[in-house]
Amino acid sequence: MANSNWKLLLLRALLIVAAGFWVFAPALRGDWLMDDDLYLTQNVLLNDPARLWKIWFSPGALIEYYPLEATAQAIQWHLWHMDTLGYHLTNLILHVVGGLLVWRLLSKFGLRLAWLGGFLFVIHPAVVESVAWISELKNTLSLPPFLLAMGCWIDYEENGRSRDYFLALGLFFVAMLCKISMALFPLVILLYAWWKGGRIGWRDLAAAGPFLVVSLALVFTSILAGDRFREALLQSPNGPDIGGLASRLALAGQSVSFYFWKSVCPTAMLPSYPKWPVNPSSPVSFLPWPILAGLIGWFWIRRASWGRHALLGFGFFLINLAPFLGFISVTYMTFTWVMDHLLYLPLIGLIGLAVAGLEKIERRISGSMRPALAWITATALVLLAWESREYSRQFAGPEKLWTYTIERDPTSWLARNNLGNVLMETGRVPEAIDEYRRALQLNPTMV
Repeated sequence: MANSNWKLLLLRALLIVAAGFWVFAPALRGDWLMDDDLYLTQNVLLNDPARLWKIWFSPGALIEYYPLEATAQAIQWHLWHMDTLGYHLTNLILHVVGGLLVWRLLSKFGLRLAWLGGFLFVIHPAVVESVAWISELKNTLSLPPFLLAMGCWIDYEENGRSRDYFLALGLFFVAMLCKISMALFPLVILLYAWWKGGRIGWRDLAAAGPFLVVSLALVFTSILAGDRFREALLQSPNGPDIGGLASRLALAGQSVSFYFWKSVCPTAMLPSYPKWPVNPSSPVSFLPWPILAGLIGWFWIRRASWGRHALLGFGFFLINLAPFLGFISVTYMTFTWVMDHLLYLPLIGLIGLAVAGLEKIERRISGSMRPALAWITATALVLLAWESREYSRQFAGPEKLWTYTIERDPTSWLARNNLGNVLMETGRVPEAIDEYRRALQLNPTMV
């Protein structure tokens, strides 16, 4: 029986790995895109003999203080240089490992179909940008230690061993050295404490304290690094002007709606989505907030049963999405309010809910209906995998990606400007000038 279980586990793991490689195979030879010049191809620090010292001990040498991620990129640069295959394979392998760890994490919550969660994460269209874009190594590299830290924290809560606590703290520190969006881990473990015990006590707050210290220290260091980097290049340290509190609240609610919709219905994916108008004078602009409050209120009312699990999964989604909702102006908001790669971590909360919901449906239906449910689930997963593979094809090169974007959003000045750059580099000057002209018409303030 034990041998049979191992074979089943191995088969499922191989299925996840194979699905990941099948989905992203079209992007493995993909060319440089978007910020790859900033991080790699035009990053003079990578050829500096003192690069490791500056990466780790000179905040501001790079636009962000992600020293572990920057070290990994430096190693890759000296291994692969301009051959993009190695970078893509690294991202993909890390992503598949992340999917296997999603499976492991969900299994700690007693989900029998946890492996489907790992499979869904690996093939979900919302993760394509993170895996197929070389610069998003920060996502794929930070996720495994984050998930391992979460697993160690659950083990600590179960058995109280200090070893598990310090392993969780160390792994969280590693994740933060890859990307500061891991910073809300302390809130995640407090949410877990509530889910497990129905309350957050002083012991929980004290245990989360060291994680908060690590989080704040590295967040402030990364902010300082970004400010110093921009000052050195005479760039503005701020993102675009979003407006006052009312505008930011409206944008935040609309962004939550957008990200939730892209998680549950991931079609028409784009590297740059159209910026919708934010009108704080219109009550309709704030409609997502009462809907969100009603949904959370419904979960709270049912917290004695399934609502508790819904609050954990949905809470994980909201907590890890919070930094990207528009309360804080970020540089990318110059051209779009939302980007797919920001869903890479929050998506896991909704995936956990989907797996738990599928198990609940399976328990409630009759045995004769279960094969039909299995076929429906398999069909949905195949369609999602196909959608992701087709989208990953668009990351084969900048001309293909920006042409694809313009076909779906002709108003994207960023796509037209970037396409103009590609056309100029390949000697198609009249076509490039035409794209630059259109980009200026769409955004006369661009520089």
